[in-house]
Amino acid sequence: MKKLDTIFKRVFTKELETSKNLTVFDLFNWKKVDVILKDHKTGTTLVDMKDLEFPVEYSQNACDIIASKYFRKAGINNELGYENSLKMIAHRLVNFWAESLVDEGIIENEEQRTIFYDEMVYAFLKQMYAPNSPQWFNTGLKLSYGIAGNSNNNFYYDVKEQKVKKCEDFYSRTQASACFILSIEDKLLGEHSISEQFVTETKLFKGGSGTGTNFSNIRAVGERLSGGGVSSGLMSFLKSFDRNAGAIKSGGTTRRAAKMVILDVDHPEIMEFMSWKAKEEDKVRALGKMGYEIGFEGEAYETVSGQNGNNSIRFSDEFMKKVDDLDVNPDSTLDLKGRVDDSVTRTVQIKDLWENFNESSWKCADPAPQFDDTFNAWHTCPCGEDGVFNAKYNRINSTNPCGEYAFLDDTACNLASINIFKFYNAETKTFDVDSYVHLVGLVQLALEASIHWGNFPTADICRKTHLFRTTGLGISNIASLLMVMGYPYDSEEARALTAALVGTLTGTSYYVSSLMAEKLSPFEKYDVNKEHMLKVIRNHCRVAGALDSSYENLNYTPLEVNHELLKAKGLDKVSSALINSWKDALKYGETFGYRNAQVSVIAPTGTISFAMDCGATSIEPYFSHIVYKKLSGGGYMTIVNPVIELSLKNLGYNEEEIADILEYVSRKETVNENGFEYEKILDGKIEGAPHLKEEHIAIFDTANKCGSGDRYISAKGHVLMMASITPLISGAISKTVNLPKNATINDFKKVVLDSWKLGVKGISLYRDSSKASQPLNNTLSENEEAKLEDLNYEDLLNKARELSYSKYSHRDKPLGIRVGTTHPAQIDDVKIYTTVNRDENGKICEIYITTDREGTIITGLLNSLSKSISVMLQYHVPAKDIAKMLRGQKYEPYGFVQKHPYIKNVSSISDLISKVIDIELGDFSRCQVKPENFNLPTMISLDCEVSTDSMDTSKVNPKKVTGERLYSEVCSSCASTRLVRNGTCKVCMDCGTTTGCS
Repeated sequence: MKKLDTIFKRVFTKELETSKNLTVFDLFNWKKVDVILKDHKTGTTLVDMKDLEFPVEYSQNACDIIASKYFRKAGINNELGYENSLKMIAHRLVNFWAESLVDEGIIENEEQRTIFYDEMVYAFLKQMYAPNSPQWFNTGLKLSYGIAGNSNNNFYYDVKEQKVKKCEDFYSRTQASACFILSIEDKLLGEHSISEQFVTETKLFKGGSGTGTNFSNIRAVGERLSGGGVSSGLMSFLKSFDRNAGAIKSGGTTRRAAKMVILDVDHPEIMEFMSWKAKEEDKVRALGKMGYEIGFEGEAYETVSGQNGNNSIRFSDEFMKKVDDLDVNPDSTLDLKGRVDDSVTRTVQIKDLWENFNESSWKCADPAPQFDDTFNAWHTCPCGEDGVFNAKYNRINSTNPCGEYAFLDDTACNLASINIFKFYNAETKTFDVDSYVHLVGLVQLALEASIHWGNFPTADICRKTHLFRTTGLGISNIASLLMVMGYPYDSEEARALTAALVGTLTGTSYYVSSLMAEKLSPFEKYDVNKEHMLKVIRNHCRVAGALDSSYENLNYTPLEVNHELLKAKGLDKVSSALINSWKDALKYGETFGYRNAQVSVIAPTGTISFAMDCGATSIEPYFSHIVYKKLSGGGYMTIVNPVIELSLKNLGYNEEEIADILEYVSRKETVNENGFEYEKILDGKIEGAPHLKEEHIAIFDTANKCGSGDRYISAKGHVLMMASITPLISGAISKTVNLPKNATINDFKKVVLDSWKLGVKGISLYRDSSKASQPLNNTLSENEEAKLEDLNYEDLLNKARELSYSKYSHRDKPLGIRVGTTHPAQIDDVKIYTTVNRDENGKICEIYITTDREGTIITGLLNSLSKSISVMLQYHVPAKDIAKMLRGQKYEPYGFVQKHPYIKNVSSISDLISKVIDIELGDFSRCQVKPENFNLPTMISLDCEVSTDSMDTSKVNPKKVTGERLYSEVCSSCASTRLVRNGTCKVCMDCGTTTGCS
């Protein structure tokens, strides 16, 4: 019996061995759920699905995201015509993987197939793991429902005939990959040419996938062409590719195209590329001051270039060593080399390149650094498919858009992530290592199955995916595990545990891959890369503590796992599992080789983390202590992060102490500011809580400051976590280091330099307020920044959601003289005057709309509309809700608006009134021109789910903001403004849509 056969054992479903009449679905209790999802901007219902079936422990948020994103909506052979149970998705996914493994020869008999099916379905329904989104979308549709689909000119590899073929349909095989890396050559036509790049990228974007490319082969501006004349340069083509990506997004997909653009540091146009997006951001701000909309979907961003991709610079060790030595050799230089023509080659100073890079990144979060030699030091296949070591196309030149998949050009990777918190036993306070290792092996089989029965967008990607068979397993929700076990995110204990768990995942995956190679064969190009791959495996072993010898061909010393600390914390089994997994991976790999050239990455896991009800995504720490529990009837309930309670219990606090601490975190108070009274949540901070011991405070540190608190995880803490994990995974980590708005360019330099020295492969930095479209942030003067440095989007959102208004059943008619503001506007040749009156408390109580067209139908209609709105206000219908009702209606007259200082374009008179109400409530986000100054309390009213129209902002002591106002990016799917950074991408906290490729 091959050793791989021992993987097919029951760990999660032992009950089915003795209960022959039960199925795996009988091991769960099920509930019926209604899923209703609305557009946050228009109120339009996007999804309305009734009586859907989910396990009882699933949150409403997980049900909403899975149903809206992943349930197949058409072509299903049941009476409804669509998937209405999670049982259906679990079956079509796992059944497909099982059949593929049978066809490939990994599963040999029905018993193995049944065990694999039951174990994987159970773990899936238990939210222990989730595959990346394309699997949910595509896998098993033909096998389970007979849905074939158009082939889209995709390709598959025929193993029997040993050649690439065109697919007959789209769903017999699965397009399971989210991550693609494309090559490009310096030619206008033909394979891998500039023109073909447009076609291939379009094909990938159309399917919702992302792509990364290193464009360093393209000749610079001024380089000679073979037919005479000179090249228009790399930047001219990059701008064209960017516009193409933007057009595909607007042409039908539900999110912006995900795209990584990479350039080597020695390219002649490197200075222009570095500052490209920073200069475009300057244009956006200038256009905003001229009255153009600067939201991310607005006219300003649509006008400028570079907005549809993440930009990165490939830094060599030679360059970084010169940077590190600038204090000693400030005049060191680098040659920028023409691609085909030496006449454009020139020498520049290292300090100028370094300054330009960090200043641009500081300004707009782009470009990001990637350390070329570090990537390639861990490259398992530097001889590629032709057996030539270090040829340009055999290097790791690029990554996918989020930065975690890094391998040969023209390859793809399908991903999955394990919810690491699911293996923690709260009763015994132990981590179930054996179950974790068992699941890692099973999921690797599923990823392998997705390659065997996969289809791919190009013939080259299809062929090379077959030849190298890369997979990308990772983890999610590490922050929950660390907090409940009592380890601060920025601590040696947290880094040791996380590295050990991630290392065990990679070691186990390579071990299982070697067992697949024993049963079948290694990946086809293993032999020509064997020497290099085994060198990388040995270096992994050394980091893991499974091999005692010097590192091979590394010019730095990686951070190694601290086994002594693990044992001191009672984590002996975790320590042993790590060492044993790598010993097995090396032993069996040396004998049989490996089925997969890569096995692990750390992806951002946005949508699938929500589907697994993870408290935090990927390896990211918690964002804040206050979370919003989505209710089945709509709306949210504010609660304290539930992991805090379990963590406090494990730390030894009694029930009364825990209750006091939780009450402190979620405490509210009635605020009365100059006659304006409202209830607010204070700020969600935990520091200063009663009973909480000083030595425990760091356990609850978050990525950002919580309200008026001072604590947050430092940039160095993020870098050290990445450095601990990086040498124990095949690929890289998708992660952004957030810095405060007052971070300096020198702070950026230090983070980048530290990352390189510590062996991080790539990292992205983001300074608060550096994007003109950032949600609800402000640029403040220095003296006011000290007072308002804790202001951020989540704080405003938390405060706004806690504001409450009274509900009345009677009408309060205004009496006597009231104060109002009249808004003049002219649409075409129709003059409109909108007067907003307020009562003695400053509350909006009447709206009168008049026109210069006396005696016309429009006058009568406006009078009726005025009376209707005024009566609604007097019955205490929130003004914000009225504005929302009127917003976006379209009828004549519409278009350009004259005479109003802020409103320059409307779709109707109703839309005009909606904007006027917004302005009166302090919301200028939908205006084309923004005022210079705002009152801080007024800003709190933006993007709320409760009414704030009772706020008398005129009576509140204002804190003036002297800088320009910055406006929100909205979700492309549901228009929510609750977007947060998730790795190098963003994820919507309401519907789970990501701006990345996973």
